[in-house]
Amino acid sequence: MNTAFPLTKSGKTTEMLLAAESALFIKEYEKNYSAGESKHPDIGMPFFLHSPKSDAGILLIHGMMAAPEEVREWANFLHEKGLTIYAPRLSGHGTSSKDLSVRNYNEWLDSVDRGHAILKTCCKKILVAGFSTGAGLALQSVILKPNDFEAVIAISAPLRFKSFSSRFAETLNGFNLFCNYFGMGNLAREFMKNDADNPHINYLRCPVSAFVQVKKLMKKVSRSLPDIFIPALVIQAKNDPKVAPESGPAIFKLLGTDKKHFSWIDYNMHGIVRGEIGIEVFKEVESFFVAYSLVNPAK
Repeated sequence: MNTAFPLTKSGKTTEMLLAAESALFIKEYEKNYSAGESKHPDIGMPFFLHSPKSDAGILLIHGMMAAPEEVREWANFLHEKGLTIYAPRLSGHGTSSKDLSVRNYNEWLDSVDRGHAILKTCCKKILVAGFSTGAGLALQSVILKPNDFEAVIAISAPLRFKSFSSRFAETLNGFNLFCNYFGMGNLAREFMKNDADNPHINYLRCPVSAFVQVKKLMKKVSRSLPDIFIPALVIQAKNDPKVAPESGPAIFKLLGTDKKHFSWIDYNMHGIVRGEIGIEVFKEVESFFVAYSLVNPAK
């Protein structure tokens, strides 16, 4: 066995932990596979990009209804700068929307925690970054474990949604639970159409229950943002059609740290971490690192 990485307190190496995550994904993929909906397993597989000469690692979290592939371009950009990257797969993702419909945000946080444990085996400093719901999970991870991270990056965090239907997600979810409990599942409307920015990655239908979980998560996050005192970068697209653009400034204002930066991205889509617009976002992240002397990338 390769012993280039140190052992954890439990005696497990980085390779062991990575193998466990891969095995978990394959198991859940096979169990929840849905023909015509499930993507190729390469899309959902968590991935690790190691830079042995750097002591800094970045935990990079994808959004709801997406998969690790969503943040691969971002990960590649950071890895090329000499940083170690781990992109976890959130529970219920990369498999099927039915799988996601029975998950909750605490399970997503568990996925993030396991990712942190992997980076901890090989990195002295760990930063956490996320897109959309992944940004909310990044913020909540810092709130729960303030001493575990050097900095946090939140891109398009869904503090508030733009769609009118989002206001009634809890009511619809309650109706669905009522229908299923009393044997009237045919009346339930458990999924909504998802106009995906990356249909080769995203689910094309959103479980109402998952939408409710995101709102619960962000409600907890918003209450504790003043407790975040590490360096923070908040990025928001000006014309985001899914997340209300005022979410970014609201999060930025509530953050307790004085080492914070906010950037607007002039774009009219929610997905801003892939393609040409992604490069603009990644440059903002790089400038943030430099401004606060956060990392010392390997050359």
